[in-house]
Amino acid sequence: MRDKDMRLTQIRLDDAQKKIIDPAFRSRESLGNDIGYYIFDYPPEDELIVRDWVQYIQGRNRPELKGFELVVFDLYDIMIDILDEKGFLEKCYGIEEKDGMDRIIRAVGRTLKLSDNEGLIVEHIRENIPENTVILLTGVGKCYPILRAHKVLNNLHQMLVKAPVVMLYPGKYGEKSLLLFNNDEEDNYYWVKRLIEN
Repeated sequence: MRDKDMRLTQIRLDDAQKKIIDPAFRSRESLGNDIGYYIFDYPPEDELIVRDWVQYIQGRNRPELKGFELVVFDLYDIMIDILDEKGFLEKCYGIEEKDGMDRIIRAVGRTLKLSDNEGLIVEHIRENIPENTVILLTGVGKCYPILRAHKVLNNLHQMLVKAPVVMLYPGKYGEKSLLLFNNDEEDNYYWVKRLIEN
């Protein structure tokens, strides 16, 4: 059964690549002048397949030939870099040991301004977007439970006006809700489109 699921994920990733490189994908006219926000959901067990695909498609991107730049933002790496720059990363270990994970979630959330519309992660993404870009967001599962996908999507929706965004999501997007790891419901999303249907 897993072999079949893995083959399906690979087929869907191949379809995703074709869609992303299609100029119509980056055309706002095809979306009624709205910005394209997409979820590529996949079985969490296929995380390594998806990571390999991200490296592959990023390595094949030639902006001068394709007419766009594929930019990958790993949310976990961004979070760690910001905490390290602020000198807060080492403190996190002590806080977790002393007060537990709930305290870490609150402390890191305040440090990264996760409840603000212009949080530090979204600000980092906004400041590092070249022209003619397609954005891939990765690392959602690695950030759990500190950073939640729905918060990032909400904040990006308010900030970005030009680039299509594809969030690679280890879980399910169905019934208009995000289910991280197929069981932890995040929020409802009537405006986010599934990139490739199952």
